[in-house]
Amino acid sequence: MKQKITMLLFNNFTNDARVYKEGKSLADAGYLVDLICVQEIGKAALPRAEVVQPGFQVTRVSGKSGLIGISCILAGLLLLSMTIGSLIATILSACLLAIWLIPKVRRLANMALLIAEMTRVARGRKTDFYHAHDLNTLPQAQIAAKWRIKKKPLIYDSHEVQTSREGYHGAIHGWIERFYIKTIDFMIVENDTRAEYNEKIYGFLPSVVHNYPELDATPRKVTSLHQKLNLPKNEPILLYQGVMNPGRGLEKLVTAAPLLKKGTLVFIGDGRQKAELETMVVKQGLTDKVKFVNKVPLADLKSYTEQAYLGFQVLNNTCFNHYSASSNKLFEYIAASVPVIACDFPEIKKVVQSDQVGLCVDSHDPASIAKGVNAITANPLHYAELKANITTIKEKYIWENEQHRLLNYYAKLGGIPHQKRQNQHYYANV
Repeated sequence: MKQKITMLLFNNFTNDARVYKEGKSLADAGYLVDLICVQEIGKAALPRAEVVQPGFQVTRVSGKSGLIGISCILAGLLLLSMTIGSLIATILSACLLAIWLIPKVRRLANMALLIAEMTRVARGRKTDFYHAHDLNTLPQAQIAAKWRIKKKPLIYDSHEVQTSREGYHGAIHGWIERFYIKTIDFMIVENDTRAEYNEKIYGFLPSVVHNYPELDATPRKVTSLHQKLNLPKNEPILLYQGVMNPGRGLEKLVTAAPLLKKGTLVFIGDGRQKAELETMVVKQGLTDKVKFVNKVPLADLKSYTEQAYLGFQVLNNTCFNHYSASSNKLFEYIAASVPVIACDFPEIKKVVQSDQVGLCVDSHDPASIAKGVNAITANPLHYAELKANITTIKEKYIWENEQHRLLNYYAKLGGIPHQKRQNQHYYANV
């Protein structure tokens, strides 16, 4: 009988490349992977059940039935109170129903019900391993894995630094993580810098699975970006792809735009900061110099990225999560043969400088960003060298190599014995 893995993920699983790659690799290795994720509030409804590939299925929970149930109960109490003629009961029922109709109250209740449903569904699975993606699923996974007579191995896959992260309360999240981390059997982080950071906090060294892209991804054909944006065919596209949130240096890119001697700055994606950036572009009269494209399907992203002249990864040092990032975006640029303008943080700098695939700049300084871009766009020979370097090393940073780490970790926990396949693309010692 095949071994089963139940993964928990607190998003709707539409653009989570890391989780997709891990689930796919485990299914290919012979596991049955069951991913329990959420139907995000306010997002387009997705199928409750979905098959990604043989051996890899998805179940989405929403908490919606609980919301409907509570609404019916409160309405029923009000109707009953009015029927029996109890003034006090009618007033109390009406107050409860009025409170329930407050949008913020319903959102909080929906979140609580969603978490409860995820926990219930996960707890009901007959599985061999539980795999929590990030801190926001660790409590649910811990209940499912450990609150039973025969406890199951619990893997904690932390995609971010939970104790120092943009928009998060480090002290609260740190307390929660410290409490639950005592109950896990294995921990995975994205790179060595983050592993060492966690070792200092918790006294053990987590294992590493880098977030490299797949080599054989075959994106669908898409419209030319130059055509889509009405740009001349020879216009260099200076690309930022990904989530547009604070702390990523995006407002610095817009400020740098007037200083760029060649190229058009293009943003692809969505996020909390997008409206602010669009307003900034209009106010500064940069609509001819800066363009926006809505988020594209994950399968199409590489096809867009390949059209760029340069790619940006200019995180700002607003938290350790940013400072320690190695960033899937960086490796997606490399996979698409696009040289990068990057921040000079440890993991990113290690790749950009040692493999000579771009330039590191002061990501907090628009003038430094512009200087780096201008240095490359003004020197075709240097640009050709960067492209040649990427061609030489791009298969060093591919998921087909990195997946062996994940499969070996599961084997050590009692999973399927893994024999690393030797092939021409293998570089890393796992």
